[in-house]
Amino acid sequence: MTDAGLAIQDDITTPRLVLRRITLQAIEAGLAGDLERAGRLLGAALPRELIQEPDVLALGQARLEADPDYAPFGPRAIILRETREMIGHIGFHTAPDPDYLRPYARDAVELGYTVFGDHRRRGYASEALGGLIGWAQAAHGVRRFVASVSPRNDASLALVARHGFGRIGEHHDDIDGLEHIFLLDRAAPAG
Repeated sequence: MTDAGLAIQDDITTPRLVLRRITLQAIEAGLAGDLERAGRLLGAALPRELIQEPDVLALGQARLEADPDYAPFGPRAIILRETREMIGHIGFHTAPDPDYLRPYARDAVELGYTVFGDHRRRGYASEALGGLIGWAQAAHGVRRFVASVSPRNDASLALVARHGFGRIGEHHDDIDGLEHIFLLDRAAPAG
């Protein structure tokens, strides 16, 4: 089976989007600057933005090489269903219940997302976030989700609020600076 065939079986779909797992082979092609090969592996047209800020690919590569069981939780391409164009990426930083999240919530996963410039302000991040959270609940029983957001990122602050995340703390990230920590707890009783 081809890499793209394997990825398609693992897709998360929403009304307008496909969230397709970025395989280790596609990550390696992207890090090598080979957008054509990475695009073939993903079955999508890839923008240059993907390799202009390769941090997500590099982090995904390191985590996948260290722990192959991380694969379903790793980075996913956000692909427009209609045009098969990659417009961003989304995924979890780790598998559920990593040590660093335990002070905030047990059995949680932290998520991250980016929608590339030309596709912002169209609801794609919200749709992708809802799709990823729904998949994690249905496929893996995950009920607690963490997001770290810069207090200057008004769009992401509004997005996590719309999805029901509540602020539970803050920390200083060595790369991103001050971040507020938000939790969506679907395990809590409705009140």
